[in-house]
Amino acid sequence: MSIAFKGSHFERDIILWGVRWYVAYPLSYRQVEEMMGERGVEVDHTTLHRWVLRYVPLLEKAFVARKRPIGGSWRMDETYIRIKGVWKYLYRAVDKAGATVDFLLTAKRDRKAALRFLCKAITRHRAPRTITIDKSGANTAAVDSYNTEHDAGIKMRQVKYLNNLVEQDHRAIKRITRPMLGFKNFWSAATTIAGLEIMHMIRKGQLRSTAKLRPAQQFYSLAG
Repeated sequence: MSIAFKGSHFERDIILWGVRWYVAYPLSYRQVEEMMGERGVEVDHTTLHRWVLRYVPLLEKAFVARKRPIGGSWRMDETYIRIKGVWKYLYRAVDKAGATVDFLLTAKRDRKAALRFLCKAITRHRAPRTITIDKSGANTAAVDSYNTEHDAGIKMRQVKYLNNLVEQDHRAIKRITRPMLGFKNFWSAATTIAGLEIMHMIRKGQLRSTAKLRPAQQFYSLAG
């Protein structure tokens, strides 16, 4: 697939440059604006924000189509993301090799939210053999509900040291969100986090590629 940049006042490469910098490094929009200005590109931080919201969903769609398969043993957990001063929840899962399975930002941390994440991940991949979780009652209920509703046989484990893998993986995302000065709305947060997750997965080698490309080049290749 190829992403259309028709109608933009800036060239394709400049847009992708700005978007990648923001989702790849712990920077604010104003810092990216300043850095681009130093390289002769005058672009307002609000324009950078619009680029992220417009193009990240398209880049995510392209990434999903080229994502490498993941393993059948998952580690599932959630972390906190502040949106307009209120804590929301980012559900994430990795396989036993550390590859990202999927992610989902939710307003609540309960059975419905955990089940929604689980259904999204399974729809994109397939049902895992095992899921390792913490002692969260919501996650336990979600796996039980999925097994009952879909006549599935997912084995559930609650082993703290095995779940350290996904807890450590959260840090890569939190490190980037910390300097972003807080998200103003849920949709903006969800879109931005998708960009962070794409770049994180690319760095972990989860994008299928016929050539040996650096992570930045792999990101740009998503645009076609």
